[in-house]
Amino acid sequence: MKELKLVTPIMAMRDDELTETDRTLVTKAREATYSSYAPYSRFHVGAAILLDNGEVVTGSNQENAATPSSMCAERTAAYYAHAQYPDAKFMAIAVAARDTNGIEPDEPISPCGACRQALLEFEKLAGKGIRVILAGKRENYILNSVKALVPLAFTEFE
Repeated sequence: MKELKLVTPIMAMRDDELTETDRTLVTKAREATYSSYAPYSRFHVGAAILLDNGEVVTGSNQENAATPSSMCAERTAAYYAHAQYPDAKFMAIAVAARDTNGIEPDEPISPCGACRQALLEFEKLAGKGIRVILAGKRENYILNSVKALVPLAFTEFE
């Protein structure tokens, strides 16, 4: 028997250390939290996706009393982006959250497992890593690919 170690490299940066592009994506993700419909969790999430055609598409979580019918911000943005721009490749995604009072968590949040798997499919379509920016009040976490969030990912789709 042997032990394997999985390492996920993450850069931690304050807002003022982000590139202009990343800062814009984080701002758009934070703004998207205000279109969230979260009467049950009161946890408002926004996502912003940069496409290779220069477009930025946003989405927010949309809850429903029938919980399985709810949709996370990341998948809302991803599905809309691909429906509107089917030939565009995803370059980066930023994810932000806040509570009902507008207070952002100190630490960044990360996508749920379903969103990670869905984004992984778009990464495969892109043919390269999708930059992931997880926004927090104190700092942001930056990963070079969705695969870094799912180190033992299911990637055999064909």
